[in-house]
Amino acid sequence: MRYSQVIAGTMTWGQWGKSLSTKAMCELIEQCAQNNITTFDHADIYGGYTTESEFGKAFLRTGIKREDIQLISKCGIQYLSENRNNKVKHYDYNKDYIIWSAEESLKHLNTEYIDLLLLHRPSPLMNPEDIAEAITILKKQGKIKSFGVSNFTPSQMELIGLRMDVDVNQIEFSLTQHSAMLNGTLDYMKTNGIKPMAWSPLGTVFKDDNEKSRRIHKQLGALLEKYNATEDQLLLAWIMKHPAGILPVVGTTNTKRLKQAIDASKIDLELEDWFLILVACQGHKVP
Repeated sequence: MRYSQVIAGTMTWGQWGKSLSTKAMCELIEQCAQNNITTFDHADIYGGYTTESEFGKAFLRTGIKREDIQLISKCGIQYLSENRNNKVKHYDYNKDYIIWSAEESLKHLNTEYIDLLLLHRPSPLMNPEDIAEAITILKKQGKIKSFGVSNFTPSQMELIGLRMDVDVNQIEFSLTQHSAMLNGTLDYMKTNGIKPMAWSPLGTVFKDDNEKSRRIHKQLGALLEKYNATEDQLLLAWIMKHPAGILPVVGTTNTKRLKQAIDASKIDLELEDWFLILVACQGHKVP
């Protein structure tokens, strides 16, 4: 399965963020596609179980061929919402629920198949046999093309991988949250052919005002002219230099920043510049 080099994250497109109208969402989908951002990342819970249907309605109006884009969805979190009768936020990975949840996403997205279905977060009660049975049924019926996980550790990936192929793990990864390249997560994924996707790829660089963020801004500023790039482009290029082939999931709805994000995939940071940026984040030289 091929995905675009940068993935459009839809979490803030609906009620959990910008509350885009159908027309505005239509235009954003078209602008993404025009800029070679063809993969759209969803989860059933986004917008309190409403964003997928809003996207599906907008996508139908674009006239874009379904085979020209890739749709990702996630299932498993039972969220506290007026649209669900839950007493507590929890995870549900029994066979019937996974199948039902995937079918709900298909209906909301107005599509006959999902390119990639992810288990949203690991549950202490997940049973790999039940999960494998559900995924096998969904694949045989043509309702999903590929399967993966999100926020899973190496041991959790190995557990789920006992009964089926895990194609993707979507993890939090950025300059300011790069533990996955130190704790064996990315090593495991590279070894086992699992594609990494990174949510929150800009980390806290533009959110925090502290000594760390000031060091990072200073170092990035020293490289802007050399690479003819913006700070956020350098942060994305830093991620994409990793040999595991990390695909960033970018949550912005600003079309200029989306265009800048895809252009970041063309930046090849020099080795020492990559380490200069890492050192600026850590505040000390590498061991």
